[in-house]
Amino acid sequence: MTALPDAERTLAALADRMRGAVAFDARFVGIYSGGAWIAKRLAQTLEGDHPVGYIDVSFYRDDFNRKGLKPEIKRTELPFEVEGATIVLVDDVLYTGRSVRAAINELFDYGRPARIELAVLIDRGGRELPIEATYAGARLAVARNLSVVLSRDADGTLALATEAGGA
Repeated sequence: MTALPDAERTLAALADRMRGAVAFDARFVGIYSGGAWIAKRLAQTLEGDHPVGYIDVSFYRDDFNRKGLKPEIKRTELPFEVEGATIVLVDDVLYTGRSVRAAINELFDYGRPARIELAVLIDRGGRELPIEATYAGARLAVARNLSVVLSRDADGTLALATEAGGA
């Protein structure tokens, strides 16, 4: 079994890697749900004015017909202009790259950003698409039959776990 890093320490490491490298006025867009939690925390932690938006990629996934809708569809909320902006797309776990591809497709429905960077808490490898994180809190190998899952308790503390049933 793969030992997972502490989520809070990994988030701090991710923020350290981003500090000074992210544009002062970058907009953060978190992919529901784990990416949304991380985007909000990063925006509060990093220097600069970082408005936060949230995106649900359910309808943009290329495996929508196979997987169907998740029971908790969320509303995409982008309370800022995407056109010409520097966007930091934030997700909890980067695996195949399909969620990120879907998020980029959806972002372009709102305008053409000047630049998109990708920040992830965990990069677990196993890409099926040529997508690479600009910033990663930790990189680790996880068996294909396992999913890495981020949870948040009532006080906002994040935790990582593995569950059977990989992507």
